[in-house]
Amino acid sequence: MPAGEYLSAADRASLDLTIRKAEQLCRAEFSVFVGQSQGDSRTFAVGLHRSLVAPDRSILVMVDPTAHAVEVVTGAAVRRSLDDARAELAVATMVASFRDGDLVGGLRRGIQQLAEHARPQNTLHAG
Repeated sequence: MPAGEYLSAADRASLDLTIRKAEQLCRAEFSVFVGQSQGDSRTFAVGLHRSLVAPDRSILVMVDPTAHAVEVVTGAAVRRSLDDARAELAVATMVASFRDGDLVGGLRRGIQQLAEHARPQNTLHAG
């Protein structure tokens, strides 16, 4: 997904590494869009999420720095372990960093937090 003019090549490389580690941890696919949303930010983010290769197993993070909008959209399989409340915590983490002028750090921390919460929980079955 495009990162727009907001991220340098080094920033994108850092985010790519964070995304790879997050995907290994939770087995969901992450996509990040940083740029101007068109119209309502939630509707735009949902549309981006639907266009992904595997939306059911995907987490989309959309940040529009100009509109001060952050959206997280999750697929049905991901929602089994990542509920809205935990996604909102990750958004709060990102927004706090963004307010401090740290776009990349906020994205990295938010993605890591989403991956932790999206990780399938091991359950023990008594026989």
